[in-house]
Amino acid sequence: MSNTSQSSLFESLRTKAQSLDAKDSIQHIRNEFIIPTKADIKRKTLQRPVVQDIAVDQDETTACTYLCGNSLGLQPKRTALRIKQFLDTWATQGVQGHFKPLDDSPLPPWLHVDDWAAKLMAPIVGASASEVAVMQTLTVNLHLLMNAFYRPDPNGRHKIVLESKAFPSDHYAVWSQVRQHGLSPETSVVFIESQESDDELLSTHDIQSVILKHAKDTALIVLPGVQYYTGQLLDIPGITAFAHSHGIAIIWDLAHAVGNVPLLLHDWDVDAAAWCHYKYLNGGAGCIGGLFVHSSHSTVTTAPEDPAPANGYRHRLAGWWGNNKATRFAMKSQFHPSTGAAGFQISNPSALDITALGASLEVVAEAGGVSALRAKSLPLTRFLHDECLAAMSPEARRLFRCITPSDPEQRGAQLSLRLVRSELLETVMEKLEEHAVIIDERRPDVIRVAPCPLYNTFGDCVDFAVVFEGALLAADAVTSASA
Repeated sequence: MSNTSQSSLFESLRTKAQSLDAKDSIQHIRNEFIIPTKADIKRKTLQRPVVQDIAVDQDETTACTYLCGNSLGLQPKRTALRIKQFLDTWATQGVQGHFKPLDDSPLPPWLHVDDWAAKLMAPIVGASASEVAVMQTLTVNLHLLMNAFYRPDPNGRHKIVLESKAFPSDHYAVWSQVRQHGLSPETSVVFIESQESDDELLSTHDIQSVILKHAKDTALIVLPGVQYYTGQLLDIPGITAFAHSHGIAIIWDLAHAVGNVPLLLHDWDVDAAAWCHYKYLNGGAGCIGGLFVHSSHSTVTTAPEDPAPANGYRHRLAGWWGNNKATRFAMKSQFHPSTGAAGFQISNPSALDITALGASLEVVAEAGGVSALRAKSLPLTRFLHDECLAAMSPEARRLFRCITPSDPEQRGAQLSLRLVRSELLETVMEKLEEHAVIIDERRPDVIRVAPCPLYNTFGDCVDFAVVFEGALLAADAVTSASA
């Protein structure tokens, strides 16, 4: 294909993208976010210069192409306002900010800020507010859940089933939990390996086969809702039901699923789950995490005054913020757990963190929730996969392949693209950044591209494909010359 016809194909796609963006029912939500400009991406200082001549300084006003919400979501414009309101409360009220509502502030008193966030999160994960706690961070929450659900019997059920390519922190957490019980990961951790794919995709059959093989001595399963490397969406309800049919509890790591794909954790009878909020939910780098505990595991049917609330109580590591709110400040030494996921809380959560998260959750609600996001995400990622990448020249297309499932129902927003040679990666990333196209890499040879429905456009997908094509060809020329 000639350069002229290639350019014509991309121009045709730009026209189509403009039409699709014009029809986007949530296109206005993009205006709720701060999109870095091209100049921002290239600048090495926080301070922005005063723009004197727009014609000369177009990069100062032209948005970058940010397709990295699977790693860190962009900042909502209202985040700064909500944080200022928090700081003003602290400045003017001091300790009274814990208990005193203010007529002109949308924020709750800090005593209730976690309940406020749980109510906003509940519809995103398909749960009741009482089944959700906004607390700690992802791996800490995984540890807390495993402490409650992993009760190994060295002579019976003692194994944890984990995918072999899980995010490293999940490996560390599982290994340390096993060792904490005096067991060996070599005998008490079972890995699920892909049996049918060179790209590490896990079929439901792969997963069920391992569960079935080790069912009699498996105490717990830990799996991702969306696999971080490949972007594959697992069959959460089907796998959960299969695990339960063999008497095994399952914890889901939803880091790449929450805010990305529809979840119905309560209806699917999921035992427990944990996630972070800084990817598709835009809470800010390293912000507070969340967890879900099904109501069947977290009811406390005895009164808080009962010195031994055993009925319906699942043992867990305890802290004062998990104590029943009615008696939390009575300062008694007996733990009276809150009903639901709130009873798994340990320490006073960061009101500052939750305030930042709440700003983004407000935007998600205004967009229509996860169902509205998914309704846009499916055609958005399909457009990138089926049309934009396909429009690239044959010379460029031979240099990569997509390792994310081609079936839109088996993926979220992310597409993982594997380069044919790992030596291409460095130059590809350099060229993308030169053109203010932001994605992320997973060494040795994968880049991850995630058009997020809250703020990305169909036009962004075309922009990426154009720059990616040039980056691939440049990288190929560099590596071929040095060979």
